[in-house]
Amino acid sequence: MVHRVRTNKAMGRHNLPAKSWTTNRSWMLAADLDAWLRFLALHDQNGLADAEPQTMRMRIYHQAGRLAHHARIRHLRLDASWPWVTAFTLAWNRLTSLPQTT
Repeated sequence: MVHRVRTNKAMGRHNLPAKSWTTNRSWMLAADLDAWLRFLALHDQNGLADAEPQTMRMRIYHQAGRLAHHARIRHLRLDASWPWVTAFTLAWNRLTSLPQTT
């Protein structure tokens, strides 16, 4: 289980409250996006569902890749030798297959 206080501080919530509402919103959005990614896409991945934010940065968020559009189809190009490519691809497929809200 991830220690939430440590996670919130690592995601920037230790900077709250800032002088600007926009800055506060940005820190909150970063922590929320991390939580939703874990909940929707990585809930069954060993080592990632309960990973610390630094681990998530190194394994998922800092992945170098290229997103290309051709004939209304998205192509995600990743380095196949990267050890976390299957987890990243699984998360990408899960997130892109979610129904769009209107």
